[in-house]
Amino acid sequence: MQGKVVLVTGGAKRVGAAICRRLHAAGASIALHYRHSLHEAQVLADELNDLRAGSARLVQADLLHAELLVRPVHETVQHFGRLDALVNNASSFFPTPLEEIGEHQWHDLIGTNLKAPLFLAQAAARELRRNQGAIINIVDIHADRPMHGHLVYSVAKAGLAALTRGLAVELAPEVRVNAVAPGAIIWPESGGWATPGVREKIIEQTLLKRVGDPDDIAKTVLFLLRDAPYITGQIVNVDGGKSINH
Repeated sequence: MQGKVVLVTGGAKRVGAAICRRLHAAGASIALHYRHSLHEAQVLADELNDLRAGSARLVQADLLHAELLVRPVHETVQHFGRLDALVNNASSFFPTPLEEIGEHQWHDLIGTNLKAPLFLAQAAARELRRNQGAIINIVDIHADRPMHGHLVYSVAKAGLAALTRGLAVELAPEVRVNAVAPGAIIWPESGGWATPGVREKIIEQTLLKRVGDPDDIAKTVLFLLRDAPYITGQIVNVDGGKSINH
């Protein structure tokens, strides 16, 4: 990844931060996108720049506004002089029981999980083609097996899985497009995930009987970007075997 530049959306915290650290450790320069998490983004950028001066830059954007999605790509290319990969990691996640779904929830979940990756890919396509680059989308195992009470989120991630395959067709042969589908990696910050028994039940459903680590996702992203030149249009489940344990 030496000399490569990667734009990571939602890179300030959690899985996004792990991806930034892992790609940076492999030699990449990081355009670290955030929406509201300025403090966390700045701390991470400072950490990366302390390790290698000038190797990380912050890029702010609200991904719900399609007309603004050219800006993160433009700022990245303007600052670093190139763009080699786009990691669509940013994601909204909250429950949407059928009887409670409204246009706001649809706009938020579809916007961050599906619309933004499409328009970011569109904005980055010319530069990625020029550099024989790649796109990695962070999907979810629930794209194939919808999560009860999270209808719109599941639909959005299913759309992102389809978008991954579609972009692989549209951008071939210059640009590879793949996705990583996490399972139980890190617990959501809100909702009923701390309820007694809920976490234990999810862990029991995995074949490996444990949760994963954000770096498990980051390592897979690095593999797909650096070590998989003949892989495109694929979705890699990183879920401890949960998706096959019926």
